[in-house]
Formats: sequence, C-alpha cells, structure tokens
Amino acid sequence: MQESASTRTELGAGVVKHATALADGRELIYFDDPGTTLGPDRAVDARALDPRPDTATMRLDVLTGDWITVAANRQNRVMMPSADADPLAPQTPTNPSEIPSRYDVAVFENRSPAFGPALPDGFGGVPTASNPPRGLDDLAALGFERTRTSVGRCEVVCFSPEHSGSFGTQTVTRARTVIEAWADRTAALSALPGIEQVFPFENRGEAIGVTLPHPHGQIYAYPYVTPRTTRVLDSIDRTAPELFQHILDSERDSDRVVLQGEHWTAFVPFAARWPLEVHLMPHRHVPDFAATTDAERDELAPLYLRLLRGVDALYETPTPYIAAWHQAPVNVGRDTVRLHLQLTSPRRGADKLKFLAGSESAMWAWTAEIPPETSAARLREAVASVADPAA
Repeated sequence: MQESASTRTELGAGVVKHATALADGRELIYFDDPGTTLGPDRAVDARALDPRPDTATMRLDVLTGDWITVAANRQNRVMMPSADADPLAPQTPTNPSEIPSRYDVAVFENRSPAFGPALPDGFGGVPTASNPPRGLDDLAALGFERTRTSVGRCEVVCFSPEHSGSFGTQTVTRARTVIEAWADRTAALSALPGIEQVFPFENRGEAIGVTLPHPHGQIYAYPYVTPRTTRVLDSIDRTAPELFQHILDSERDSDRVVLQGEHWTAFVPFAARWPLEVHLMPHRHVPDFAATTDAERDELAPLYLRLLRGVDALYETPTPYIAAWHQAPVNVGRDTVRLHLQLTSPRRGADKLKFLAGSESAMWAWTAEIPPETSAARLREAVASVADPAA
C-alpha cells in the first residue's frame, strides 16, 4: 500500500486528526477515535479524476434580497447506491470511492459543491474567484441581475465507514469524535477568506431528499450571512442582546422541556412550525462549536444521541429529519447569536407527512397541526423509553 503524506494533530478527548488530499487536490481529513484500532498510515488516492467543476454563480433575488446559487454540477449526483458502490465507504479494488483508507470519521471537500472551491483571494492553491462578494454591504445592496461567484466551501462529514445508519446509531465515543470534528472544521472554515457563516447539518431519510444512505452530514461555509440568521439578528436588535438567554430561561420554566443536563437543554419551541421540532441549546452563551468546552462536548455526545434515539422511538420506523446546527456568523453577532440545534421533521404521524403547500411555500405563513406542548410530552415519553447511551 502506498502511503500518503499527512499532517497529524492531537485534538481534544484523545481524537487524532490526519490531514491529507484526494487525487484532484480536494482536502481530506481523518479524525481517529480515542483508542482507535486503525494504524497511523493512510493510503494514497490513486484515482484518475476529472478536473474540479467551475465554481457556481450566485444570483440576487431583488424582491427578497436573497442570494440564489446556480450550481449545475449538482444535477448528476449519485442517487441511493448499493453498498458495493457507496462513494463514502473506504475504497476497495472494486469500489473507487472518495476515501482511500479505512476510517473512524472522515471529512472531505464535496465533489459537487454549491459553494467553492474558489475563494476571494485564493488560498493554498485554491482558485481565485473572478467576481467574488465584496463584503456584507455589497451583498446587502439591491439591484437588477446582480451576480457574484459562489465562493466558499462544502464538506462531507462521514460518521462511520458503515453503509447505513445515522448520527443517532453511533456510539458515544464516535459521537464525541464527530463533535470534535465539527469544532475543528468550524474554526478552520471560519478562517478562510470570504467566509461569513459555517453550518454543520445532517439530512436523514429519503422523505427529506437524502441521496446516500451512508451515515453522514455536511458542513457549508457560506459567503454571506444566511437569510434565517439575518432575521435572528434583526430580532435581537429589536428585543435584547440576551434574547437567546431569555428564550432558554422561558423554555426551561415551561412544560416543553424534553431533556436536559448540566450544560444543555432540549425543548420544543413555543412557536414550533413543524409536526416534530426540537431545539437543543447550551446553558451559557457559545457562538459556535469551536467555542465549546471539553465538558460541554463530553455531555453533548450522549445527550444528543439519546434525543435522536427518542425521536426514532416515536414510531416503528426511523424518523426522517433535518438536524441543523445554527452557529453565529463569522464577523457579526458573535456576542448575541448562540449555537443551537434545530431538529425538524415533516412526519406528523406513522404514515403521514406534512407537505409545504400554498401558504407555507408561497407566503412563508405557517400553520401547525400539533400543539408544541403535545409534541413535547410525546417526545419526553419516547426519550424516557430509550436506554441512556452513556450507561
């Protein structure tokens, strides 16, 4: 086996990071569990790959001020492959996948990104964008047929080498490794030129639109502050800098709490939109994963697993969901926007889904069919029925 050159770094909780590259120059990073059975060597990616696609273009919707990325390269992504053709599994002689070596957790640049690989000023051999955003004021300006290059980075986070599963099916040790990877990548991506916000997330289930059954998530590094976060910043300006703390205090005094520990509380929000929606928030102000302490990460691993397994215990079949980890923007709102999970599912019954029809899709005006207090009670019961992962 030919070995690749890699940079080895020791992280928190005994996790070890190995940084290397794929055949087309994309970054690949291995995160080894503490006490891993894997050796220190990593195989070279010997594939002959086509050049990376050109960076996509963003177009401004002058009616809303939203930037829309047009990424034609994403049209032909792999759809629900069999285990022997899984692009996220370790490479074999018959499966030239994206990851050359056996791994615990692996992170690599997406082959079909919505953002990047170009950056405003170039970076370590990355292409320089020809028409990059020129700061937040430039992005906020309205005008007809405005375009900018979709600079940034999109990464895939593989939670396991196994073909099927999700974050919730991992061990506490593996979950802790993924959390360490999220923190590491949040810091690294936030330091790239032109990045304004970093977003780790997991899409789970075909009903959500998942195209790969492999247990994985993604991280988007955006060249702008996302529309949702922009509205959150506006709400903070109109209320108080401590808005997130006020929300947490109010929810912890309600009957919508689902699960809580020393450092984190999970609750169904007062104005939940989705049939199943639960937020998970740290007790102190933390802008992103990179700012969390070892103690907060240690507690989050089993607590988050228990929450996800409770969500799956609601029905006889796994629940589709989007697990969205909202983080503060890189350059604004660091002292006011708090890291938090927003987990949502369209599942409103064992065999029923909520579809976003006219009012929600066209007018962004929501109607919730299940009272948040009812949802919280069901979730508490489901969480109580699953074994504590830390036990």
